[in-house]
Amino acid sequence: MRFYFLSSKPAILKLNGLYVGGIDLFERHVEIDLADNVLAEIVPGENLQSVNFFINSELLFNPPPFMDVYLMDGETLLFIREYGNKDVALTVINQTRFYGNLITVFRQGEVYASIEGKEYSLLPLSPRFLNCKFEEKEIGGLPVLAMRGGNGLIIISADGKRIFMNEVESATFSDVLEVTVAFETCTNAKAECVYEYDGNVLTLKASKTVEARPPEKNVLHFAFFESVLTCGDFSRYLDDDLKGRAGTLREYLGEFVSVTVPTEKFYAEHGELRSAGLVYPKAKNLFEVKYFAVELNGDKISNVFPVE
Repeated sequence: MRFYFLSSKPAILKLNGLYVGGIDLFERHVEIDLADNVLAEIVPGENLQSVNFFINSELLFNPPPFMDVYLMDGETLLFIREYGNKDVALTVINQTRFYGNLITVFRQGEVYASIEGKEYSLLPLSPRFLNCKFEEKEIGGLPVLAMRGGNGLIIISADGKRIFMNEVESATFSDVLEVTVAFETCTNAKAECVYEYDGNVLTLKASKTVEARPPEKNVLHFAFFESVLTCGDFSRYLDDDLKGRAGTLREYLGEFVSVTVPTEKFYAEHGELRSAGLVYPKAKNLFEVKYFAVELNGDKISNVFPVE
């Protein structure tokens, strides 16, 4: 079976103790027989902990927590998502009090936020919160605490509850909360969302996806699948005959969570189809990639079908 190795950090790959090569966010592959029960070791830099695991059939059903596994029509992609930090000393990054709550952002190997008040909660955070800032805001006249780290935004209520956590391009606090979320798509799509706040929860009241630029024809099929995923106006990619069935396409494609480019092996077996891989959750840290292709009528999509 062909295994692709990706890593969130530059690292080296060892198989059964032998150096194979470097890995990063560029796909590199090795042919491995599952019956050989090969021991893989991934060694990153930056004083991070290495990870190791056996490549066998169990890995394809029950991945370790630091890894995402993608099953792809006779191929498997392993993405090493997380590495432990060797430095586990406790370091306070920032701290504030807000309506009887003590909020502390700290690092102890990883980055966390603790919220101490009527209740206690501990939130794992991304490394962007190593530069964390607090700011007291109001939504509809009700107090909230905004925690920012890079483009990450967390909002905490006066009761010490997390009511929002996402990456945002912008956020406006007024009678409502307005946020803009950027998607990584070939059209630079963005979601513009409006939330109302009642003092306990944020409720989404309006949302629209705006595509900043039209796609080139050679990636039009990717733009279409991404538009379905991001709840955009994907019907504009369809010809008149298929546009009437736009409402059933989302159900037809199912609950996929991302769109990916087919592999070199896929193109070798299926030719230059206008295809994309749709990623579906299968279990914790385990995903299945199903391939769909389109046919064009001019510059509009006239057919969408699974690639067998």
